Amino acid sequence: MNRLCDSMEPKVMDDDMLKLAVGEQGPQEEAGQLAKQEGILFKDVLSLQLDFRNILRIDNLWQFENLRKLQLDNNIIEKIEGLENLTHLVWLDLSFNNIETIEGLDTLVNLEDLSLFNNRISKIDSLDALIKLQVLSLGNNQIDNMMNIVYLRRFKCLRTLSLSGNPISEAEDYKMFICAYLPDLVYLDFRRIDDHTKELAEAKHQYSIDELKHRENLMQVRLQDERARQEELEKHKTAFVEHLNGSFLFDSMYAEDSEGNKLSYLPGVSELLEAYKDKFVIICVNIFEYGLKQQEKRKIELDTFSECVHEAIQENQEQGKCKIAQFEEKHLSSLSAIQEESELPNIEKMILECSADVSELFNELMMLEMQLVEQLEETINMFERNIVDMVGLFIENVQSLMAQCRDLENHHHEKLLEISISTLEKIVKGDLDEDLPDDLRALFVDKDTIVNAVGASHDIHLLKIDNREDELVTRINSWCTRLVDKIHKDEIMRNRKRVKEINQYIDHMQSELDNLEYSDILD
Repeated sequence: MNRLCDSMEPKVMDDDMLKLAVGEQGPQEEAGQLAKQEGILFKDVLSLQLDFRNILRIDNLWQFENLRKLQLDNNIIEKIEGLENLTHLVWLDLSFNNIETIEGLDTLVNLEDLSLFNNRISKIDSLDALIKLQVLSLGNNQIDNMMNIVYLRRFKCLRTLSLSGNPISEAEDYKMFICAYLPDLVYLDFRRIDDHTKELAEAKHQYSIDELKHRENLMQVRLQDERARQEELEKHKTAFVEHLNGSFLFDSMYAEDSEGNKLSYLPGVSELLEAYKDKFVIICVNIFEYGLKQQEKRKIELDTFSECVHEAIQENQEQGKCKIAQFEEKHLSSLSAIQEESELPNIEKMILECSADVSELFNELMMLEMQLVEQLEETINMFERNIVDMVGLFIENVQSLMAQCRDLENHHHEKLLEISISTLEKIVKGDLDEDLPDDLRALFVDKDTIVNAVGASHDIHLLKIDNREDELVTRINSWCTRLVDKIHKDEIMRNRKRVKEINQYIDHMQSELDNLEYSDILD
């Protein structure tokens, strides 16, 4: 294992170290000298070698966003960190360090080759994001549990594994166990696994493998079901009607309603509550189904709008390309004619004509852009009116249905209050035949207490209904506002970009004309 070098102080990965490393690894000839003078952008670096530098902590690598290969071996690094932005990394060498835990690799989804050879690692985990992993080197560590091998079964691309020098490599069944549990492995500890060994391993561990596969299949089914549920939930959230396709809202009304739960034990309330719930859930389901239909209509409206915008831009671009092609054909012909002309007055006249053609092209392209801006502005305004109307109608109808939920709650409240008052009268007269739970009977000390309890329950229910309605209305209005704002902003950015492109092209063409040297032409 690595130890802190007595002769060297731990180093910090600062800009100076990184610039030096980049410079050392770049071209050393004329191109390299030029690069050093002008400076090398870290984001353009694809490979970085930082071995044997006594680095204690990984830091300051966030600018290397396009890095493919990183070499950090033979340092004194204790923790894997600071790699979050290196999402394009394919090859990572952290061998010969002092790392004890595998961590900090969650964003390296493109990593194919990982070396953690000669560290202090005792457990293989936290590699789940590395779905493309092909080569894993973990030799000379402290891994002593064969169950670590089972964890590696999830990496379907893994073909090369090194674990020699770990306590588990001393186990009698080491090679057979790995070959059985990782059947797609090609190389183990730098040696190719032959087919005969694979067959023997499979036969030896067949029962355990079959049992494991069964558990994995069950787990896969559960994961797929959970994924399907999450996708369905996201679809419902997009329609702003999540959890309205059942009794969720009704149940939430009673989840924090201690008084209501007590009152449900009153004679006759159970039947009343059941009828109330059935009717309430029907309204919620109506909101849910209506929400999904309206979401589909909004999607169609948005898709139609996007298609119209795309077609308009495409048509406009084609017209622009045609005008540029016609101009360039004439322009090249004019330049050839200028080259062949020997009389200076004629040359000046022809250059002026070319300049006029450039100006004319500018006017035509800008006119096309202005036409497109007007066309898209009309399309955007029409879409905005349509989507705002659709959202407004959706809110209006949802609020109407939510009002029905409140009506049901008010009706239930009245009935519950009647039953409560009637029960109180029976208790006072001693005519109540049913036994009530102690916490419920405690509410019937007088009329004010029971009325307050029923009222508190009612207030909680109305608040839940109001909050769900407010949440839905707020979210869909925010969505609509953000969508329309983004569309307007995107169009402004598109227009600015197009005008800039036109100006740059025209400036380039005009600059070519301005730079024509009469003496060169005449020569």
